[in-house]
Formats: sequence, structure tokens, C-alpha cells
Amino acid sequence: MIIRTPDLGELPVLRAIERAAGEAFRPLGMAAIADDEPPSIAELTRYLLAGRLSAAYEDAGSGGTTAGPIGYLVREPVDGCVHIEQVTVHPDHARRGIGRALIDRAERDGRGAAALTLTTFAEVPWNAPYYERLGFRVLADDELTPGLRDIRADEARRGLDRWPRVAMRRPCATPSR
Repeated sequence: MIIRTPDLGELPVLRAIERAAGEAFRPLGMAAIADDEPPSIAELTRYLLAGRLSAAYEDAGSGGTTAGPIGYLVREPVDGCVHIEQVTVHPDHARRGIGRALIDRAERDGRGAAALTLTTFAEVPWNAPYYERLGFRVLADDELTPGLRDIRADEARRGLDRWPRVAMRRPCATPSR
């Protein structure tokens, strides 16, 4: 697998990945999540230009070229941490360690960050339980930083709190000094 910054022309593929992955929420009674519009090309372009967008590609081997993206991650700096705004893998490529690799790459790219943070659905198997297996822990309300409180408030305004949500944190392995 190769993880790199996607090309501008690949941004529509990232939106398609998001739509395909969203379908997994429909059988859980979360059709609103499945139907949610992916980040726009303009939003993805802002992340791309800021250097906060990574995509995963299958490795074609020596001399080969890679096909289009199969997963992606968007990150933001929030309160001295790397906040994972979105990590999505196309369902055709799920359960192959791609999400983990994208998250680990975000940690390396976040040079000097104290931790990785994210917000997610508490009871969706490929959300909070998955992130716990990757070393994240659920934060109590009194542990939320100002930036995480703002993110959670925005999620509530957007109606995401219809299903239990949590903020999570994983210390970075080797923060720079």
C-alpha cells in the first residue's frame, strides 16, 4: 500500500469512496448518515492545499502504476493535537489495515503533536470499538479540550447526536521536543 497526497483530479474519487462507505450505516437505521453529502471538492481542495489530506493506494509492485485512491484521511490541528476529521476506506478494500495505516501516517505527519483525536459514533462497530483497538480511549466530558468541545457542539447542531457519539484520544508514540 502507498499513502501519499492525492492529486487534485482524484478528489471526486474521494467523494465516491465516502458515498460507498456510507452505505454501511443504512442497515443500522442510520440512513441520514448514509445519505449525508461527502465533503465538497472545494473543502477537499482546501485540505489538499493545506497539506492535511492523505490517500491510500494499492501498490502495483515494481514498475507498476497505482490505480486510484482506495481510502483517505483528513486531519486538522486542534489544541496541539492532530484531529482526524475523517478517515474512510472503500468497502471493497475494508479489513486490510488501510484505515490503521492512514491513521499511523497522520501521526507521523503531525510532527510534534501530543496526540491524535477524533470524534465518532460510540456504538457502530467500525467506529469507537475499532478505534479502541487502535489505542484510542474515550474521553470524559471534563477531558474535552476547547477545540473538541467546539467540534462536538457543531456535530450536535448538525444532528449527529441522534446516535451516541464520543471524542477519543491516542497519545502520539514519539512526540518531538
